[in-house]
Order: sequence, then C-alpha cells, then structure tokens
Amino acid sequence: MDTPEQPQIYLITPPTISLSTFPTQLGRVLDGAEIACIRMALGGNDEDAIARAADACREVAHARDVALVISNHVLLAQRLGLDGVHLDDAARSVRAARKELGADAIVGSFCGASSHDGMTAGEAGADYVAFGPVGASALGDGSTAEKDLFQWWSEMIEVPVVAEGGLTPKLVRELSPHTDFFGIGDEIWSQEDPLAALKALTDEM
Repeated sequence: MDTPEQPQIYLITPPTISLSTFPTQLGRVLDGAEIACIRMALGGNDEDAIARAADACREVAHARDVALVISNHVLLAQRLGLDGVHLDDAARSVRAARKELGADAIVGSFCGASSHDGMTAGEAGADYVAFGPVGASALGDGSTAEKDLFQWWSEMIEVPVVAEGGLTPKLVRELSPHTDFFGIGDEIWSQEDPLAALKALTDEM
C-alpha cells in the first residue's frame, strides 16, 4: 500500500451483511469511488456464514482489482484466497499472522490510541497501523485517537496509518494532511445511499 499525496479510502463492511443486497451495494460504491482496500469486519463466529459473505465480497472486489482483507480470521483469509488480515489486538498477533500468511499478504493492526502499540506492530511486520476512534464511536476502549497522534506518526514513522471510527466531514478535513487512509464503514452503510454518503466525506479531503 503506497503512501499517496491524498488519503485513500479503506472501506469497512458492516458487522452483518445481507448476501442478497450487500454485494450489489458494495459494487456500486466500488464503481463510483476510488477504493484502496476493503475489510470484512463481520461479527460472530459462524465460519460458514463468514466464508459465504467473504466469497461474495471477494468476487465483487477482485473483479475491480481491489484488495480484500478480513478481521482477525488468519486461517480463513488463507483458505478463502483473501489478500490478508486486519488484527484487532494491537501488536500481539502481527508476527504470527505474517509468518502464517507470508510476505505478500496484507497484515494490518488496530492499535486504538497507542503510539507504542503502533510502533511495536510496525516492527513486527504490519503493513499499516489503524488508530481510532477519531470521533464518537463504540470502537476500541473508548479513548479517542487525537489529531496530534496522527501528526506525530506521519512525521516520524514510515508505516502507513489509517484513521477510523466516528469520522465526520470536519474530522476528515482536519486529519487529511496527517493520515494515509480513512477507514470508512458505519458512516456510510447506515445511510440510504452509501455512495453519496461516501462522497460527502471524501469531498472534505
């Protein structure tokens, strides 16, 4: 994932998706906006349901040359031919995931608001580090990742950074100079027209 001049969009799926409607919806968003990567962030532990959803989304994503990673399920990522994994436990599983998935896979790490965890994840081989929530969101432990964390990170650390959780147009505007990716999910899927909601956010970049 190269570091662009302007942040790229990293799309995050809802925790539950309907196979009859979501792939079509996802396709519309991918056709209407420039998306760098998609994360399957499905809740629950029903492997069959997760695999069916991942298969459907992989078809949509790979038809458009967009990478697809899955939250936490390292073995499923491998079995389903996905592009990698997004880990929610700060830096703890990065090394093991990298070993399991190999050098070419994408391995990302959510590190809440901790620059220390972020650096540890980077050293362990993470391709990107995600900090958040940046706004009002149930993500993480409730502490907010502030603008100065992104500012410091973008000046000091080479590893690409994702800002996610509770994004608003104002936050997108403020964080654009300091982040490589915006992780956007609930912000658009809860709206009637996800693509229009996405455009409203990305216009602020």
